[in-house]
Amino acid sequence: MLRPDGSWRTPAKSARTPSAPAFSPPPPRRTVPMAEHRPYMKFNAFTMITPSHHGPGLAFEPGSRQLDYHLPQPWIDLAILLERGLFDTIFFADVLAPYEVFRGNRHATVAEGMQFPTGDPSVLIPLLAYHTQNLAFVFTSNILQAHPYEFARRVSTLDHLTSGRVGWNIVTSFLPGAGRNLGFGGLPEHPERYARAEEYTAAVYKLWEHSWEDGAAIRDTATRIFADPAKVHAVRHRGEFYDLDGPHLCEPSPQRTPLLFQAGMSPTGRAFAGRHAEALFINSLDPDAAAPVVADVRQAAVNAGRDPHNVKIFVPQSFLLAATEQEAHRRDKELLERQTIEGNAARMSVFLFHDWGTEDLTAKVADLRHRDVSAPVRKLLDWSTRDDWTLGELLLRWGNRRIVGTPEQIADTIERWHEAGVDGINLEYVTSPGSFGEFIEHVVPLLQKRGLMQREYLPGTLREKFFGDGPHLPGEHPARRHRAPGRSV
Repeated sequence: MLRPDGSWRTPAKSARTPSAPAFSPPPPRRTVPMAEHRPYMKFNAFTMITPSHHGPGLAFEPGSRQLDYHLPQPWIDLAILLERGLFDTIFFADVLAPYEVFRGNRHATVAEGMQFPTGDPSVLIPLLAYHTQNLAFVFTSNILQAHPYEFARRVSTLDHLTSGRVGWNIVTSFLPGAGRNLGFGGLPEHPERYARAEEYTAAVYKLWEHSWEDGAAIRDTATRIFADPAKVHAVRHRGEFYDLDGPHLCEPSPQRTPLLFQAGMSPTGRAFAGRHAEALFINSLDPDAAAPVVADVRQAAVNAGRDPHNVKIFVPQSFLLAATEQEAHRRDKELLERQTIEGNAARMSVFLFHDWGTEDLTAKVADLRHRDVSAPVRKLLDWSTRDDWTLGELLLRWGNRRIVGTPEQIADTIERWHEAGVDGINLEYVTSPGSFGEFIEHVVPLLQKRGLMQREYLPGTLREKFFGDGPHLPGEHPARRHRAPGRSV
């Protein structure tokens, strides 16, 4: 945190777990001059309408506004801050069930406010759009939670109300509880979920791209005719999972189809992304390891008959910075000491596909190295050479990996991602809005100086800001096969 005089202030220290070396930034890299052949990197503020998104326990930190997640003003202020900092989007994650793998229940999740409770991000978007002019909004909606006919209307409405600043993160869900809550009796198997996703996207594409021709809404005052009936077409879709029979309820919005995000990294997920995604999240932790993943994703787009550079590739990153590297590491250590092992274990039980409640989290790492342990524990032990932690403390550090250093070191890390062919950063906060404010004040100017971040917004819709072309999907995209008869390619 910053003192009024501009120097850094570290929160009061408390001790609960041993100190640990942070996930440190790499050595300094050369500064790349502004490259005209590559666009600026994109920056999403990754958040969720919930008390605690990724850092269990840190919603209670001084200066955090996360506990007021259910009130409008913190979100308005955050959107204004992010637009001042020239972020491209607020990216809203979402889940439709509490995390309940740890010890077979949701107790730790509820106690920590760990992605529960959670609000509907699509409802918040018009409010934030009213207070901004360029910042865009991406929301997550899985293909199980709403019928495509209703969903298509909701997205078109949002695109109208935001003047084309909306993106959709297409997910197939990963929580069995979501499947139960939505009436599926559990989560459909992976192949079925992607089969549903293919049909779901085909259905909404028909509504967005086919139902209304360009110029159908004529608004003729003299004849008092709003739309030409000959240019509004019913969409009749009969599929394995969904049926449609009617015209799209909304006239074409600025983008028609929202900017399409996706995060699936399985072979099926990558192939789906190659066909559909305009932005894709990969889970690489190191720029050197990202290059082959980037190449594979772009090849998936080529295989689908698309331009590989019509897919922007993002990586998740969390940064903790201070005026000196030593102070940054001290801040990281103290934040780790104030986080709970149980809250973190509840989260990591979901993402590591293992109930950490079945393990002795108080066991010493030094002892576990010589025992016959489960595969998830062995993988965690192999990650670190430290022996003076308990298993729970090791898991805490695994679940809270972040780049810790000075603003210059953070900028160096981002530059390495740029050199690896990554197009953007999904910035995960440590505390909100503090993490975003520090990044904007101390890192953004360095990125702009290096030619890595925009100095002003491009005009137009989210798609135009991302790609510099028109507001609609390019002709190569499968959605355009469903375009309205009177539309130009």
